[in-house]
Amino acid sequence: MDISRKKILAPSATTIGYKVGVFGVVLVLLWIGIFKFTPTEAVAIEPLIKNHPLMGWTYHFFSVQTVSNLVGFSEIVVAIGLIYGFFNPKVGYISGVVASAIFIVTLSFLFTTPNTWKIVDGVPIANFFLVKDILFLAIAIMVVEHNKKLLPHKSQ
Repeated sequence: MDISRKKILAPSATTIGYKVGVFGVVLVLLWIGIFKFTPTEAVAIEPLIKNHPLMGWTYHFFSVQTVSNLVGFSEIVVAIGLIYGFFNPKVGYISGVVASAIFIVTLSFLFTTPNTWKIVDGVPIANFFLVKDILFLAIAIMVVEHNKKLLPHKSQ
């Protein structure tokens, strides 16, 4: 990628919409990540994690609070990485990939957790706090796509 092309692509990272979107994801990851260190949230996420085929095993090795702390720690690290990604495309790219994975796992709880879906007045509803992660996943994918364009490419 030549420098002139890189200059054309760079402004998209500085758009207000992009920054607000990433800020929203960072805010939620920090806020919920910090909340994971509380006993209330540790108990609240236990059914989600316990019923997940890729995560349920963690309770065989760690306490409910330790599992929640590990999840919270990962969310906080990714949030910090997304902030730093404004200054370092490689960190932004990696943080976007990990954030995407976090939101994909969170969305999968819609299918792995019993009683997540209910019929209310004939309308199927889900735990809406999980559904919001569709938007966060979209922003995380935007972070990946944007930062990938800014990474130096090896000549072939």
